[in-house]
Amino acid sequence: MSAVLEVRGLRKCFGSRIILDLGEINLARGERCIVAGANGSGKTTLLRILAGLEPAEVGEFRFNGEAVSTTPYPDRLRRAIVYVHQHPYLFHTSLRHNLGYGLKCRHVPARERARRVEEALEWSGLAASAATPPSKLSGGEKQRAALARAWALEPEILLLDEPTANLDQEARQRTIDLIARLGSGNTGMLIACHDQELIKLPGMRVLHLAAGRINATQAS
Repeated sequence: MSAVLEVRGLRKCFGSRIILDLGEINLARGERCIVAGANGSGKTTLLRILAGLEPAEVGEFRFNGEAVSTTPYPDRLRRAIVYVHQHPYLFHTSLRHNLGYGLKCRHVPARERARRVEEALEWSGLAASAATPPSKLSGGEKQRAALARAWALEPEILLLDEPTANLDQEARQRTIDLIARLGSGNTGMLIACHDQELIKLPGMRVLHLAAGRINATQAS
């Protein structure tokens, strides 16, 4: 598989404290990769840097084989790399509106936008809740809605921050099932978590982050 993302010499500090000091991190097209580590190890910070939400020193950033300057972070990377927060924000309108918001911001034509929203609702198992205000959704439904919203954008890279945290067993399993289905296409996924069920999904590569460094890898 060809690399869609290659980053070398990534360093992040808060004052004199080194949060991340990574020699190299890469992600192949369609690859599923877990970033595991204890709370406070820098997992979320790494995802936010890759998504352009937090600054860092970066020696080299290559996307689809092309060197890219990330200061400022380019719009084409914002379109290609989608970050899903651990506690995703949903507008107080309807689920259908939330799924279509990002597509509208990207000027996707109305007919195509409607088609992709309906497909995302079916894909996530949330079609029956399309008109429901997000405030009335369960935690698991909100997480599935966030995944569906990201899926509808057809990203090249999907960054997921603790997607199964604080969910009950049924909601966790439904979220894990969606993530497994996400990994069946060309979208590369980098997932920050320590959920053993996610880590053990077939084909998952695991990076262990400790003391700001990736010190071990394994494939499930």
